[in-house]
This record gives sequence, structure tokens and C-alpha cells, in this order.
Amino acid sequence: MSGYFVQLIVGTRPEAIKLAPLAHALAAAGVAPHLVLTGQHPGLRAADHGLGGLPCEELGCAGIEDPVEHAALVAAALASVLVRRQPDLVIVQGDTSSALGGAMAAHEAGLPIGHVEAGLRSYDRAMPWPEEGNRIAIDEIADLLFAPTPGAAANLHREGFSGTVHVTGNTGIDALHATLATLPRATHKLAAVGAALNIVVTCHRRENWGPGLGSLAVALVTLAAEGCAAIEVVLHPNPRVAEVMHLLFAGQPGICLSLPTSHPAMIDRLRRADLVLSDSGGVQEEAPALGVPLLVLRDKTERPEAIACGNAILVGTTTGKVLSEVRRLHADRAALAAMARPALPFGDGRSAPRIAALIRAWLIEQDRPQVARRRA
Repeated sequence: MSGYFVQLIVGTRPEAIKLAPLAHALAAAGVAPHLVLTGQHPGLRAADHGLGGLPCEELGCAGIEDPVEHAALVAAALASVLVRRQPDLVIVQGDTSSALGGAMAAHEAGLPIGHVEAGLRSYDRAMPWPEEGNRIAIDEIADLLFAPTPGAAANLHREGFSGTVHVTGNTGIDALHATLATLPRATHKLAAVGAALNIVVTCHRRENWGPGLGSLAVALVTLAAEGCAAIEVVLHPNPRVAEVMHLLFAGQPGICLSLPTSHPAMIDRLRRADLVLSDSGGVQEEAPALGVPLLVLRDKTERPEAIACGNAILVGTTTGKVLSEVRRLHADRAALAAMARPALPFGDGRSAPRIAALIRAWLIEQDRPQVARRRA
């Protein structure tokens, strides 16, 4: 073992899913991973995501309505942990308030920062808010910037940040491959021409709270009534969003509400769907890899690669746009089939060992000046 250890900041289920492959890859590379669970998603357990047994500290900072305040709470709670532990590197993933709080605390403590999933940009701080601002703020202070795609790396180079940029792929695809290996093999054929499409829906982004969810609901109820779609709406763990979904869809013919589910169960749902409607960043990465057509329920996306490869279409939540696209794909099965060809714009499933090797090499390089000074 090298004696190096890194602190991984985990606040949400997507962070746990995407950092689990990296934690294992770091351990295999001789760099010890230690966890900090911020508590942003209450009930999140390391063991549920293959992270059990790792050294772990819990901050107890449950998510609150104001994400800016939550980031500050995480930073304050984490400060003493970092000062006491003095990790060789602090790793944050994505753009949550936990990730921002973790980066802020590390920066204040004078510790180096690695940002997994760096460089994503919608170039609109309101879409999504606060995530767009969070990821920019993290990229500004990170020492190692692990960009999932060449496009994300180009964003970072264009903005001129001081951190070292590496194109690595997205660890979410590693997690997807690992999950698929645990599921029974499944073959899926698109619904026959004229038959109702099997549609899976998720929607939780703040930008869609209120009018967005309302206009989407009108479209889904209409599609179900027309008989061109059998719709499953998978509820989000956020109770505020779930409550609104219940009010909009409970008892509507042709629409089934499902409780929040595990990552493997969600992947199984996605791979069996004819069409997915979602505003989730993770689903935008997973759908192309699974070969599942996706309508993105957002007006802008920081993952344009899913659109460029032909697996996804940006539709927003406007009733007319959602209706027209679903009706078009219901009528034109050739167009739907063209969107169902698997693609890997977000990586080859080996991103975690790639990042782990880069981290180990960087840590060794940081040690060399100290060794040289001691020898002198």
C-alpha cells in the first residue's frame, strides 16, 4: 500500500452510485478511500451502494429548501473532519450542494480537490439551478478536473481554470455496467405498430416544479386517454415532488405511480421501456448506453452528447411539445427504432480505474518535491 488516502464526499444517491466504482478502483490502485456522508439524502446508507466496510464519517446535514444554505452547512460541518483527517485529496462528484460544500471546506483547509464529472455546462445558471453555478464554482478551485467527455473538457479549457483537465468518461457508465451484470438477461422488442408505447417517466428538477409539472401532467393524461401510451411515473425520493405527483396522477386511467426504487430496479425499468421521459442527468447518460429512446424534459441540457448521438430529443415540459413528440414516435416506429440503437457518448465503462490511476500518479508526483527536499 502507498499510504495515500482520499476523502470522498457523498451526499445523494446519484453521488453514491457514481463514486462507488471509483472507491473500489482507488482501493485496487493502493489509494485508501474514506467516506464522508453529508446526510443530504436522509437514509442514504453506504452499504446499499457497495460502499460498506469503508472508513466513514457522517455529518448529519439533511437537505433543506435553500441549497445555498445547505452547502454552507456542509462546509462548516466538514471543516473539522478535514483538519483532523488531513486527506491527501478530497474528491467531490457532480454539482450538488454537498459537492459544493465539500469543495469549499477542502479549499478553506488548503487541501487539494478532485472533481469527478467536471466541465458540464448548460450555460444558463437558471437551468438547472443551483447545479450550474455549483459546478462552475467547484471547477474554479479544483486541482484535478475529470471531464466525462471531450466536450466537457473543451468547456474547461475555454474557461481557463488552473486545474489539470483529464478526459475520463463518466463513472455512471461503470456503475451501469456493474448493475447490468447483476440483472437477469432481458430482451426487449419495441411495441408493435399501433400498440400503446410502454413509457417510463421521472421528473424532479427544481426548474420543473410548479408550471412545468402541471403542463407535463396534462400531456401524459392526454396520451394515456388516447391509448397510445401505458405510462409508469416513478416517484422521486423528495417528498415535496412526490406529493405533487400524487395529486396530479393518482387515479388517472393508464398511468401507474411507482414508489422510489433502487438503482438496479430503475435500470431494469429503463431497459424494458419503449420510451423514457425524464429530466434526470443520470438517465440522460444511461439511456443511450441501454439503447432506450429518451425525451429530455428540459429546455437546456449540460449533456448535449445524448442529443448528438441520436438517442435523445430535448422537449421541455410544454404540453404541446411533449404531445407532438410522443405522438410522432408512436406513429413512426422507424424513427423510434433509430433512437433505440445503443451508443456510448459518456464512456466505455472503465472510467473509474482510469481516474484512480490518474489520482495515484498525481499523488506520487506531489510527493517528489518533498522527497527531494528531504534528501537535500
